[in-house]
Amino acid sequence: MEAGENGFQPVMGVVSAPALGRRWWAAKGGGAYTGRSLTSATRLHVSKIDRIENASFAYSSLSGWEEQGRLDGFLDLTRDCWRTRGYGDFWPYMMVAEGAVDICAEPELSLWDMAANAIIVQEAGGVFTSLDGVTGPHGGNAAASNGLLHEKMLGYLRG
Repeated sequence: MEAGENGFQPVMGVVSAPALGRRWWAAKGGGAYTGRSLTSATRLHVSKIDRIENASFAYSSLSGWEEQGRLDGFLDLTRDCWRTRGYGDFWPYMMVAEGAVDICAEPELSLWDMAANAIIVQEAGGVFTSLDGVTGPHGGNAAASNGLLHEKMLGYLRG
């Protein structure tokens, strides 16, 4: 991690899913990749979708949104998106980095859950913030996107 205006920020990260036979990694300024090894790696790029009504939105669950008083905005976003899916843990963030999902968010998280996800999304060309728009994994919640939809998504979810 390195110091930044919003606290320490990740400079590299690895997400490994042995059961899926998948691994993702990134280093600041070096891009984000997936593959079984460095020699067979594929560079990751977020999607270019720029309209919420064309976006795929991934989220973890409904209960956290209600507990945080953000359920109405969350439901409005799900209604306005083209497609929604409930995926948990690292998976929706890796799909944003791969360009398979355009936006994702979770209402409550720990730093250790998000540090690697943040740098991977950012190095794939995306944006990773708290629901209040603070860059990085320190907000106790998360929003990740291809960058083109980020402010629009946060408008729904800020509460």
